Amino acid sequence: MWQPVLMICGYFITVLGIAMLFPAAVDIYYSRLNWSVFIGTSIIAVFVGLSLFLANRGRIKDISIQQAYLLTVLSWVSVTVMAAVPFVFYGVSWPDALFEAASGVSTTGATIFADVESLPRSVLLWRALLNGMGGVGIVIFAIAMLPFLGIGGMQIFQRENSDVNEKFMPKISYIAKRIILVYFILLAACLACLKLAGMGWFDALCHSLTTISTGGFSTKNSSIGYFNSASMEWIITLFMFLGALPLTWYHSLWMTRNMHSLRSAQVIAFVKVLGFYILFMTVWLIWRGIYAPAEALRQAAFNVTSVVTSTGFSSADWLSWGAFATMAFVIFAQTGGCTGSTAGGVKIFRWQVIFAQLKRSFVTTTEPNRMMPLKVGRTVIGSAVANSVFVFFVVYVFSLVFIAAVIALTGVDFMTSFGATLACLSNSGPGISDNIGPVGNFESLSDLVKLILAFTMLLGRLEILTVVALFSRSFWR
Repeated sequence: MWQPVLMICGYFITVLGIAMLFPAAVDIYYSRLNWSVFIGTSIIAVFVGLSLFLANRGRIKDISIQQAYLLTVLSWVSVTVMAAVPFVFYGVSWPDALFEAASGVSTTGATIFADVESLPRSVLLWRALLNGMGGVGIVIFAIAMLPFLGIGGMQIFQRENSDVNEKFMPKISYIAKRIILVYFILLAACLACLKLAGMGWFDALCHSLTTISTGGFSTKNSSIGYFNSASMEWIITLFMFLGALPLTWYHSLWMTRNMHSLRSAQVIAFVKVLGFYILFMTVWLIWRGIYAPAEALRQAAFNVTSVVTSTGFSSADWLSWGAFATMAFVIFAQTGGCTGSTAGGVKIFRWQVIFAQLKRSFVTTTEPNRMMPLKVGRTVIGSAVANSVFVFFVVYVFSLVFIAAVIALTGVDFMTSFGATLACLSNSGPGISDNIGPVGNFESLSDLVKLILAFTMLLGRLEILTVVALFSRSFWR
């Protein structure tokens, strides 16, 4: 059972180790002070990864559901632990390093660094690379693995002849190639646009990686607000939106020109919801006299898109907009992007299924003999998909309440414990209290709370049920 799991985990760790050479090269070019941190960690990661890979090497023709669950969880945990090692060698404690690594890999964007600008460029690039690799990694995982596992309605995205049990490696290879191509095209376009807008090459590269991945790590303490540039904010707003669309949708749209698939219905719904949120918040800011109309639209578009797509950038402290605005941002964070995108949250497709089910329930209550199929767009949703969405939502809410209660037991106040759990479980980044809000950080929290939140970030990114299944007794029978 363990052979394919350990082999693929070893492959991921090896790739991570090779990626550490990039920040090492950057440090050698700029300062030559911290290159040994990444060279040393790279050697360790490559050694561990190759050892696991070679010791368990073999041709994988199929994979069981039990192996798929183990592979999903262990690969992300092992990559997170190894990604934390450079931070430890740099001088950060293990709890802080695990929190930062989990935030990077899960593309949450929460940070324990109070002064990001004091960090060397090698560490800044490493944070951005973790966002970039985590973003493309989660999309491949979501498209290839979650339908196989039937997590939260994701099986609706299975295509004909895509049985992972029989064609696991060919499927992963095919999916990875087209997703990575789209990902790099978006990344290059974002980089070029930010450079043309006046951002330096290094900052543009880091922010491109963290924008397309909807990760949110910035090279500045004030995030995007540091640049005070309308053009940069509109560019990043656009690419956060593009990153929140299914990456396979771009490929399908290019190949088939078909706008009537389930994914297109999901994209249309996402555009409508995001547009409504932005318009609503713009009107609120104008009505409250916080900004003039043009500035209100700019601030609303950027910050609402950032939270809805679970990116975590900020151009202003939206907590200062009032209690109602703060509550609105809590709702925005739970919306999420599209399935098969780099964005986190509940995901717009699940909300479509939930509201479709509510609509059908209201109709059948007054017309019990009416036969009404459950539909999202033009696609009929089966009962298995609807049930799995319901189970996911219930477990999501339970996890939110339970983890927030555990953190509160450590002595953390309600707003901080609830806000931190909400931000980490939805992978949206900033919390709803001043110390961990859009202009704050998580440094002040205890080591225990940071470890709990690191686990919460991975829990949310792996769609919760994937992790929870490993704690059931029936799984190990």
